[in-house]
Amino acid sequence: MVKQDNEVTWQDIEIGGIVTNPGNADYYRTGDWRSNKPVYEFSRCIKCGLCAIFCPEACITRNEEGYFEGDQYWCKGCGICAKECPVYAIKMVEEVE
Repeated sequence: MVKQDNEVTWQDIEIGGIVTNPGNADYYRTGDWRSNKPVYEFSRCIKCGLCAIFCPEACITRNEEGYFEGDQYWCKGCGICAKECPVYAIKMVEEVE
């Protein structure tokens, strides 16, 4: 993320502060917030798309082979996709850097 002049980041806002620049979510890589990430096992996937339907961030899309996978830039690691997968093709694993 490149901070523009006079932009306020979440680190700059005091507790209970107000948002002075609404609509700035595109500047924040929300995938950096997670402690767990989804790992997709395509051999188990039945391409039902339930993971994409239930993803609160709408960051799961269909790839060229027809399988669904999340955009790790936006995925917050909530695990809803893994919970909703009827064939357990998604596992949440600890994010290791």
